[in-house]
Amino acid sequence: MNLAGIPPGSRVRVISLYGGRELQRRLMEMGLVPGSLVEVVSNNNRGPVIIRVRGVMIALGRGMASRIIVETL
Repeated sequence: MNLAGIPPGSRVRVISLYGGRELQRRLMEMGLVPGSLVEVVSNNNRGPVIIRVRGVMIALGRGMASRIIVETL
């Protein structure tokens, strides 16, 4: 399942990142590495997906969020 489809309030673990080298580098710099725990703060199927990872809130565009494969906890 990708991060764009996760409802608010859910906690997930990052499994893998799909995309080019530059996109993967940007996501990893934000702390989104395989194995990291993420809490979905806001996801209303419009606009950005707002997440909390390592105590920091991040807004991701839907396209970027759809390239992050996660598993629910």
